[in-house]
Amino acid sequence: MAKQQQSTPFSWEGVNRRGQKVRGELNSQNPAMVKAQLRKQGVTPTKVKRVTEPLFGLGGKKKKVIKPVDISFFIRQMATMVKAGVPLVQAFDIVAEGIDNYTMKELIFAIRDTVAAGNDFASALKEHPQYFDELTCNLIESGEQSGALETMLERVANYKEKTELLKAKIKKGLTYPIATLVVAIIVTAILLIKVVPTFASMFASFGAALPAPTQLVINLSELVQAYYLHALALLIALGFGFSEGRKRSQAFRNRVDETILKLPVFGELIKKAAIARYARVLSTTFSAGVPLVDALDSVAGAVGNVVYSRAVLKVKEEVSTGQQMHFAMRSTGVFPNMVIQMTSIGEESGALDAMLDKAATYYENEVDDAVDNMTALIEPFIMSFLGVVIGGLIIAMYLPIFMMGSVV
Repeated sequence: MAKQQQSTPFSWEGVNRRGQKVRGELNSQNPAMVKAQLRKQGVTPTKVKRVTEPLFGLGGKKKKVIKPVDISFFIRQMATMVKAGVPLVQAFDIVAEGIDNYTMKELIFAIRDTVAAGNDFASALKEHPQYFDELTCNLIESGEQSGALETMLERVANYKEKTELLKAKIKKGLTYPIATLVVAIIVTAILLIKVVPTFASMFASFGAALPAPTQLVINLSELVQAYYLHALALLIALGFGFSEGRKRSQAFRNRVDETILKLPVFGELIKKAAIARYARVLSTTFSAGVPLVDALDSVAGAVGNVVYSRAVLKVKEEVSTGQQMHFAMRSTGVFPNMVIQMTSIGEESGALDAMLDKAATYYENEVDDAVDNMTALIEPFIMSFLGVVIGGLIIAMYLPIFMMGSVV
């Protein structure tokens, strides 16, 4: 027996037989069924809208946002349902029932309603561009048109999962040193603002000259006490300005991307991640039957760095004129020789997608190793920094006491 779609609440407005405006709520499977129920009751509906969860739900819990990992999980679940032969509309209900995030559940129901109204899957996804990028929509559209939706959903799910895994690796490499340095700065500021003044007032009663390190720390403490609010405001302003600059200015974003690649250690990590994304996306799109020139268009928007985006667009221009792709890649000067050689072998053997997949796997592993190596290198540096800064402050404060003890 086929499983019925899950009912959800809808708010409605309409006009009854007397010409009076009425409103209310009904539980149903989709807006069309709500309108049918209202007409049976003698109400002409003018507006039907799904009831969404408030910002703060039961228990005061804040409404959850939809994360990329939620989208990845949704695509994977849909691939599993379609592969098992479950009808598409029913698959949406089954997937939604297993999701706790109410906002994600609402998104799935909205997509289901669009598909149930006679639209295709890709068109339903295109109505939510903030969650589904152009590449995902185009691949699913290609799968629907070729009758291979099951295969295409599987490929999109693999692409999404590997992309999110790559992002997680990069975050892992950046989060630890940044978090440690922030904690070190906060602890140092607390010592300078709260602890050092206590020692300074005690040393003032000694009536003797303080050791140079102690006097230096006291002077630094006085400076921090006088200007820490200004420094904090400046940091907030710089952070806000940087964020707004990234949002509003393409030239600023380009400059930031170019600078990031020149950073020691971190720059190499970002390069490997961009190459891994390039190979992964191009492998996925090309194996899906997308023409190479069109596939390169999708890749340009997915590599995540303007330097590589420009390089991919340059490759696209040269390939569209009949140039072999590995020659075009070499002319950009940003792709490593190994990727160029693997592309060359793929072009000659007619297995470009397979070779690019191997290149993507290799560089994804390289990113993983780079993160581990970076953590191993940075950890002793951070420990040394903490020891020198915080240990130095403590020793400088106790130095006069040690000197008094030796005199006595």
